[in-house]
Amino acid sequence: MTLLKNIFLFLLMLALQQVWAQDTEQTYKKRVLETTEVDFLSSYYSQDGDNAAVSGGRGIEELTDATGTIIVSIPLNDDDVLTIDAGVSAYTSASSSNVDPFDKRSNADPFVASSGASQSDTWVNLTGNYSHSSDDRNDIWSAKFSVSSEYDYFSLGFGGSYTKLFNEKNTEASINANVYLDKWTTIYPFELRPFGENGIGFFRPEEITGNTNYNPNFSELDQTNRNSYSLGLGLSQILHKNVQGLISFDIINQQGLLSTPFQRVYFSDVDDSFIENFQLADDIERLPDGRLKFALGGRLNWYLNEIIALRTYYRYYFDDWGINSHTANLEVSVKLGDKFTLYPSYRFYNQTEADYFAPYETHVSTEEYYTSDYDLSEYSANQYGLGISYTDIFTKLHISKFGLKSIDLKFYQYDRDTTFSSSIITAGVKFVMD
Repeated sequence: MTLLKNIFLFLLMLALQQVWAQDTEQTYKKRVLETTEVDFLSSYYSQDGDNAAVSGGRGIEELTDATGTIIVSIPLNDDDVLTIDAGVSAYTSASSSNVDPFDKRSNADPFVASSGASQSDTWVNLTGNYSHSSDDRNDIWSAKFSVSSEYDYFSLGFGGSYTKLFNEKNTEASINANVYLDKWTTIYPFELRPFGENGIGFFRPEEITGNTNYNPNFSELDQTNRNSYSLGLGLSQILHKNVQGLISFDIINQQGLLSTPFQRVYFSDVDDSFIENFQLADDIERLPDGRLKFALGGRLNWYLNEIIALRTYYRYYFDDWGINSHTANLEVSVKLGDKFTLYPSYRFYNQTEADYFAPYETHVSTEEYYTSDYDLSEYSANQYGLGISYTDIFTKLHISKFGLKSIDLKFYQYDRDTTFSSSIITAGVKFVMD
């Protein structure tokens, strides 16, 4: 009897142990994000050139922009992460100051900055993103919402994505969709405003030189909204233990006001009118109210050894405005010990001009659409970059309850084969909560 009792107790303990093991296996999961992470990002951007769209394709393009962003990622539980991204950008622009070039003491000139209110602005943005991962971490859903604003522009955005991992997580397929609903506050070049629906008479007619009978055929825009819809597909594959490849396809459909209301255009078949050294606009930029964009990209990352890794990228883009472009990018990651990594990079870009672009005083007044914005011109560009990253996985340095995880510093120099050039320096610091 005692033997049977002992055998029964032994079998019962085995059964309870098996149930406990199964329950542990079912309930234990590695958290998607172990603890709260906080990123502080900042950048300083500067540009210059001689083809300002505000003054019809000629004029100063000086602009500086300083941006600060904070990104907080919060694990809500084992599976869900909430990310809040808040940013502020303040810029000063010599070209946009010439929306009203006649408010400064010196002579009005497209190559001299004005002192008007349009010379500077502040852009603010807030984005929230929620992501959920399945128990086996093979399915990831996300949803986001954003709002941004500046003095003549307001935007609402929302979207979502789904990612599927399979083939023992060697293959990853993703789909994402986004919608942006934007609204302009239409601000026109100063000299055209009297000719709009609510015009109250020209401001300094006695000072006009050249064609003194200045009477532009200007009409105000009949819409102020722009809606953008995007769909993206991606497929990533581990090709070798040291090689990963990715292909992507994106399509964007834009509807509404796609031109910029304060960008001037000058016609070759209209006599020129001036005040001081500034040529008065013949009209504003006018573009179709629809645009369809397509982009096909490929990325190949190659881990050469424990010191060097290569990241390559190529994208082909085309749209129904006539622009075709090629982008090629190479970044080399060089580890300098356990904590420091160097990132030299090079990017080449080339595009054809839009059907509606022409340089300063080349358009004619009988055309339906026209722009002298050199962003829509034919050009090639080179960008050179250098970055350095510091990473401490043990977060030894602490500020209160947060440990320093990484510091990133990058510099990029960008040059077009027109007169345009720019540079940007970015810095990022990441902390994790203990």
